[in-house]
Amino acid sequence: AEQGYSFTTTAEREIVQDIKAKHCRVALDFSKEEKSLKEAKYELPDGQVISLRSAQVRCAESMFQPSLMGVERYGVHQALNRSVQTCDRDLRSTLYNNIVLSGGSCSFPGLEKRLSKEMKSLAPHASIKVECTESPKYAAWMGASILSSLPQFRHMVISKDQYDEVGPTLVHMKCF
Repeated sequence: AEQGYSFTTTAEREIVQDIKAKHCRVALDFSKEEKSLKEAKYELPDGQVISLRSAQVRCAESMFQPSLMGVERYGVHQALNRSVQTCDRDLRSTLYNNIVLSGGSCSFPGLEKRLSKEMKSLAPHASIKVECTESPKYAAWMGASILSSLPQFRHMVISKDQYDEVGPTLVHMKCF
């Protein structure tokens, strides 16, 4: 909407997904790259052509600087670092060295390099390794499929009746 475009319907959101897939990426140095971007054009289904400049990197940058979207939250790198820091000291190096990303945002070119760079600045003495899964959009589904096929899974399942009877503590009793 920065340039006056508003995409609100389901069909329009599909157009946004297509624009993201074809034109957006993660900048290694946002402030530098935002200023030097070449204009990209995208033709909408109605034939109107829109131009994209800073949106090519601003879209993904909101993962690192949520304030660009008016949201007061930690960036993905800060949240990840805080999460690792809450773990046992002996596990931290293993965690830093095994960062695996999944989900649709993995399709942004440059995400692995940028996250690695940001993590190295937050944890300069750690060995950092960041990877995206092979099928990032479906990784959660594949993991759930594997988990549900394990014999132990039957013992982890909580029925609605059980939950209603015992409450949220049942989750901790069965799963942790």
